[in-house]
Amino acid sequence: MNRIFRYAFWKLKGVKVFALVGRSGTGKSFRSKLVAEKHNIELIIDDGLLIRGDRIIAGRSAKREQNFLTAVRTALFDEDDHQRETMTALQNEKYHRLLIIGTSEKMVHKIAARLKLPEPERIFRIEDIASKEEIEMAMRIRFSEGKHVIPVPSIEITRNYPQIVYDSMRVFFKNKSKLPWMKNQVFEKTIVRPEFSKYGKITMSEAALTQMVIHCLDEFDNMIKVKKVAMKVEPEGYNLTVKLRVPIKHQISTTLAELQEYIADSLEKYGGIFVAGVNIEIEEWA
Repeated sequence: MNRIFRYAFWKLKGVKVFALVGRSGTGKSFRSKLVAEKHNIELIIDDGLLIRGDRIIAGRSAKREQNFLTAVRTALFDEDDHQRETMTALQNEKYHRLLIIGTSEKMVHKIAARLKLPEPERIFRIEDIASKEEIEMAMRIRFSEGKHVIPVPSIEITRNYPQIVYDSMRVFFKNKSKLPWMKNQVFEKTIVRPEFSKYGKITMSEAALTQMVIHCLDEFDNMIKVKKVAMKVEPEGYNLTVKLRVPIKHQISTTLAELQEYIADSLEKYGGIFVAGVNIEIEEWA
């Protein structure tokens, strides 16, 4: 399905795509139902799953994967069978609005392209719907306890992935919420501990981190090559220096700050490690 035909197909169906982005562990999945409720969004794509209301209707969860690389591939719908299953469900479902959750604009655009969906016409940021204190608390829980949220009831997750279910919660939003339209609303969420973060504090060698960064950048821009990754372990987490080789005439499609954030988010989310900083050095070559 080429781009023009795809655009016409979804235009005729009246489908609009939205996105919710924010750093890993800031509470995007936790609050996705709030965004969906306010904007009458029927479907949510989150970490490899296609969700409607309280049901998983297609896909598979990146949170069930055993390691970083396969979790990234699942979240980005990299495998053909995963793509086909989800695309078939999208074509068969009746809906007009869909929300893609991701750690960056680059990620949500890539998911939309792989599922042959229109590009997001509006992107929400976690900072728009959660206070600074709420975001900081969510990140503390993520990085101290390795807990994640899937925005469907625990009975649905237990049916598909019983080994990762940790707990469930009912969320009640009162009048003082930053989202006044959601007052007195109740949602049930499932707390999970993914396979890739079950084993306590994770330490990494430079070789392992280099392989992870290579994979991240291949997904981000396959013209960028990783020359070397050096690391310092600090109390706040890993501080990385990433040396890159870029063709002299190649234009990187984003800013270095966005590239730094993409690397840090990917390693945090799927590697189960905390990244204190990413320094990038670029070497051009003909």
